[in-house]
Amino acid sequence: MSFFSDMFGKKSQAHSALGIDVGSSSLKVVQLRKERGAVVLETYGELALGPYGGVEVGQATDLPADVIAKTLTDLLREANVTTKDCGVSIPSARSLLTFVTLPRRDSPEEQKTIIELEARKYIPVPVSEVQLDWFTLPPSTAAEEESATPPATVDVLLVAVHNNEIQLLNEVVRQSGLAATFFEIEIFSTIRSVVDEPVKPVMVIDVGAASTKAYVVERGVVVLSHSIPHGGQDVTRAVATSSGIDIAHAEHAKKEKGFSDGEGEARVTATETTFSIIFEEAKRVLFQFEHEHHRSVSVIVLTGGGGVTKGLGEYAQKFFSIETRVADPFAKTQAPAFIRPVLKEIGPEFSVAVGVALRKLEEFG
Repeated sequence: MSFFSDMFGKKSQAHSALGIDVGSSSLKVVQLRKERGAVVLETYGELALGPYGGVEVGQATDLPADVIAKTLTDLLREANVTTKDCGVSIPSARSLLTFVTLPRRDSPEEQKTIIELEARKYIPVPVSEVQLDWFTLPPSTAAEEESATPPATVDVLLVAVHNNEIQLLNEVVRQSGLAATFFEIEIFSTIRSVVDEPVKPVMVIDVGAASTKAYVVERGVVVLSHSIPHGGQDVTRAVATSSGIDIAHAEHAKKEKGFSDGEGEARVTATETTFSIIFEEAKRVLFQFEHEHHRSVSVIVLTGGGGVTKGLGEYAQKFFSIETRVADPFAKTQAPAFIRPVLKEIGPEFSVAVGVALRKLEEFG
């Protein structure tokens, strides 16, 4: 699958920012600029990686840097991207997120030392082989937050990315003739573009091609994360098998018809069955958070390529019985009214790219 949209031609008066989402099944780009304080969508595009890797559209790939760079160069040209200033996402599957409880130290340097020492226990490779970062999580209870005496421990989110992944992305950027100032794990890009609730817990269900990420965000920070080994390609394969059609047609049917009634009862059953497996696991993660933290998730946001499945929002609403919505990252941008319906429909696929571009814009002030 491929599509491109050059919103305002090739000329831009303001400094433009490019967000690049390197997914397992496709590449996405979004170019934004600021104008009178507003974020303006200039262009966006997507190219499936499957055909470059000898598999069907919508299926996960594992391609070398030169092939990804070739795909990205094609995408930049077709989407009429006009800037080389970019940020790039890191697939969650290529990173490690883990939560640890550590002794609290008043000195930032002492806290840093403790975190780096403890990280060795949780990362399955030598620390020298990864890029390490961490985030201190907010207090888990209102009593802790209001207490004048800080607790003796601090909850920390450890984030590690293998050096090989950074090297691959650096090579992709170099061969594509771009200038990247940062690489960011896609979870944090998605939070920036689709999570607006500043305080209450929000669950994000990111349905990728090969797997699904279910995580809870509170005050802008990931406080619980879980990977589910099923994704959009599993739905597509189930639809293909049940309906007796090939993968390409099944991918189209999933997105364009999905849960819709009428003809295609086998397709609907296959779609529901596969998503129910994903959602049951996500519901377990939700219950785990609510049990451990004694707080309720306020809303569920569906995103990722699987989020564009026709009727998924309505199905998820019934499944979880709490407010559920499909991500609309382009709502943070200005764009012509006539294209809004299209942007809303494809939005879940572009949550990461929009989030990366928004961060890049912040660098320009």
